[in-house]
Amino acid sequence: MRATWTDGEFMIKRVFLIVADSLGIGALPDAAEFGDAGTHTLGHIYKSPFYKDENLRRLGLYNIDGQEFGGPVEAPLAAYGRLLELSKGKDTTIGHWEISGLVSEKPLPTYPEGFPEDIIKEFSEKCGRGVLCNMPYSGTEVIKVYGREHVESGKLIVYTSADSVFQIAAHEEVVPPEELYGYCRIAREMLRGEHGVGRVIARPFVGNEKDGFVRTSNRHDFSLEPFGETMLDVLKGAGLDVIAVGKITDIFAGRGMTESIFTRGNGEGMTETRELLDRDFKGLCFTNLVDFDMLYGHRNDIDGYAGAVAGLDAWLGEFTAAMKDGDMLILTADHGCDPGDISTDHTREYVPLLIYGKGIKPLNLGTRDGFIHVASTVCDALGVDFECGAASLLGEIFEG
Repeated sequence: MRATWTDGEFMIKRVFLIVADSLGIGALPDAAEFGDAGTHTLGHIYKSPFYKDENLRRLGLYNIDGQEFGGPVEAPLAAYGRLLELSKGKDTTIGHWEISGLVSEKPLPTYPEGFPEDIIKEFSEKCGRGVLCNMPYSGTEVIKVYGREHVESGKLIVYTSADSVFQIAAHEEVVPPEELYGYCRIAREMLRGEHGVGRVIARPFVGNEKDGFVRTSNRHDFSLEPFGETMLDVLKGAGLDVIAVGKITDIFAGRGMTESIFTRGNGEGMTETRELLDRDFKGLCFTNLVDFDMLYGHRNDIDGYAGAVAGLDAWLGEFTAAMKDGDMLILTADHGCDPGDISTDHTREYVPLLIYGKGIKPLNLGTRDGFIHVASTVCDALGVDFECGAASLLGEIFEG
């Protein structure tokens, strides 16, 4: 829904949409239904000595509803609020889809007791390799338990989690990454309809039993294709640039982007996004910073998570200082992954919304239902019509 905030002269040329993967800011009202009562990713990492927040604080992170720590600043620099997830889930795929305008009415399938035997049998036959595990497992633990047998037998380690994922782990010297990706494509073709998991994930690792097995940065996600039109589709269709940084391309099955920049973690993601400030383009830069979730949330590493947020905070200071007239920064998240929770799974939480740029009024947006407000606001800012069920926030926050 377009906001009538101008007479056709759009002042926003570029939107930098940054998803701090899993940076939740407190349990949603229905969190208990997902086993997540009382969860608060930000609240737990805030207590770490490695946590730093100078720029996030200045933007208005602690002015957001429900943050009972940190303390609000008198004059925040950004428009600030929190978003409630409407989709029935708490995983990366549907979180990003909702940010991009699609609400998932049904949860994606999960397999708390492993995948049905007929699926495993078909997958094994099509790959020409046996299968180990087929149970929910921590990614770091599963290679400790099954790594030696995998190396000796060549069988693929297949496992899942509380999320809608089919994960395949293999040693890079036994199954080179490109071969592993091929097996993932086989699984992706199989897992549709009733068994359409959100992601099939390649999990390469190296090492040996004596010194330990370690996952590498050659992870690759194979997502379901979005079930409807997203903001990426409409922006690309309007002739604008849609630049995907990090695993955005994987999450959207390669659809709706004009350029993909793959990264191996937060550091590369922030570097690539900063370099795009110096490029001349018109449209959207959509960045996922994966380390919060992948390296720290799922491993219950509070200090590691806090240090990663400190890295983001330092980068934000440089990034915002280098922004040009016509640039808009939107910082949000896709779900929680509370490292202080007893589980290692994603958590059902509100996500932050910080919107910064020249002409953006630093006001309290309160609590909004739906990550889809991001999609409507991005499209409105770039002058493109997109009906996704949420009103654009631009009319409220833009002074132009």
